[in-house]
Amino acid sequence: MPLCMGCLNEITNSSARCENCGFDNSVPQNAPFLPYGTVLNNKYVVAKDLSTNGESTCYLGYDKTTGKVITIREFLPIGLFSRDQDEKIITILPDAVTNYSVAVADFETYYRKIMSLSDMSAMIVIDDIFRENNTCYVIEETNDHIPFSDYVKKNGGQLDWDVARPLFMPIISLLEALHKVGIGHYAVSPSNLFVNSEGKLILTGFSTENERKRGTMLKSQLFSGCAAPEQYRNDNVLDASTDVYGFTATLFFALTGKLPANAKERTKDSRLLISTNTVKRLPPHVVSTLANGLQMRRDVRISDFEELRSQLSVASTVQAIQEEISRTASMTPIKKDDGSKSKVSATAVGIVATIVALLVFSAVGLYWLSINPLKGLFIDETVAPTMVASTEDWTGPVVADYTGKSYEDVVASAEADGSITLKVSADGEFSDSVPQGYVVSQTPAAGEPITSNSSVLYVVLSKGPEMKELPEVADKSLEDASKELIELGFIVLQDTEYSGSYSEGTVMGYSNFKAGDKVESGSEITLRVSKGTEVTDEE
Repeated sequence: MPLCMGCLNEITNSSARCENCGFDNSVPQNAPFLPYGTVLNNKYVVAKDLSTNGESTCYLGYDKTTGKVITIREFLPIGLFSRDQDEKIITILPDAVTNYSVAVADFETYYRKIMSLSDMSAMIVIDDIFRENNTCYVIEETNDHIPFSDYVKKNGGQLDWDVARPLFMPIISLLEALHKVGIGHYAVSPSNLFVNSEGKLILTGFSTENERKRGTMLKSQLFSGCAAPEQYRNDNVLDASTDVYGFTATLFFALTGKLPANAKERTKDSRLLISTNTVKRLPPHVVSTLANGLQMRRDVRISDFEELRSQLSVASTVQAIQEEISRTASMTPIKKDDGSKSKVSATAVGIVATIVALLVFSAVGLYWLSINPLKGLFIDETVAPTMVASTEDWTGPVVADYTGKSYEDVVASAEADGSITLKVSADGEFSDSVPQGYVVSQTPAAGEPITSNSSVLYVVLSKGPEMKELPEVADKSLEDASKELIELGFIVLQDTEYSGSYSEGTVMGYSNFKAGDKVESGSEITLRVSKGTEVTDEE
């Protein structure tokens, strides 16, 4: 019996709507995704598309040799290829051959390294990696997992540290192992964590660095609140401290029920707000670790996983000492040689225990201060006032206000000044009030003192309104129309149909929109592409 392409349960008719999940098997899967029922490597059956990012797409799949449901990941880099409806082989765009070759090689190497770590408890299991259809595929095991955000919600919206600790410590070990083999995750977030049937956290959402940083050859995917500030700039290297930021942000979510503000927003106001009630129920060393792991500056952020593990494990040592004090205070008195019992005053024991405890907690307190707790962290039910150094006495030069100015004007000003090194955010920011190509924000802010002969100015340029007007695409080639839409930030799909009016490969228009419609940037736009005149057999 045929399988439903939506849930992989058996159905009586391959073109029928599934009684189990309601999936309509009569509607084909849109290009550039693989057609339903495609068989890969002679054994893996492709079903519906599950998710996609700038680097790859995941499909629901079926292993004909084992009968197991799997996940099939296909390397499918947006903007570097094309694939027609019902086709399997992808066509690399002429001007993207070099980038594509580098990206697919990085993708395969990355997943082979992940495959070598499949025995770790928090790691997804990779069963197979192979090349086919001019691209690369990864076969992952699929199990019934609960999304971590749902798990937190079912547990009252926030976890106690005693619950979170055993869940998160294996994630630290996994991230440490990834960096030891030369790769990182760079997308640790509630969206990429699941709880399995054994109650353990599983980390998913793996992609190469090309996908986890602005300014690369791929359309990047970053997770707001968990992506570190360096991921929003194309001039920074990602390292272990980048994953520390994502891990700590996710732990922050687990313990407080909310994510930190987006890193781009925190460049203006780096404060983290934790309610008083939440702080009262968290151990002090955990609060300080959250602050240290979410530092905007990498030179003061927790730099590696050994340090992260150490800061989160401080209380274990304190508890062990407390237990030893308690055990010693309740020991049976020792007998003297003359047979008489040495009776130790309970008061004396209490005094000794108290002194030892004070010494222990003093030492812990000094350690807690030494790791710079609460740096940039304000704890209150409301927003606390910002503590900044006074600049009232500064009489030297200050940073000019570039907001609202065109990029060309800022470049001219930087060149005229000579002491300013201009850096432009590769990401940009949508704005309804600032025209495209003009400065939305800057770092340092206007009025900040210039204390050296050379200053670096980071500016964020407007991408214009988030709602973009669809251009006229009729009579254009698929390549030209796709390129124009991709530059506007859209994900381009295609439907093909016969036409006596348009030559093969020519765009006839949009499937669900029309030229002039305003559509949210990042939306999927489907183009109607001609297959040419239909040829029929004459009687």
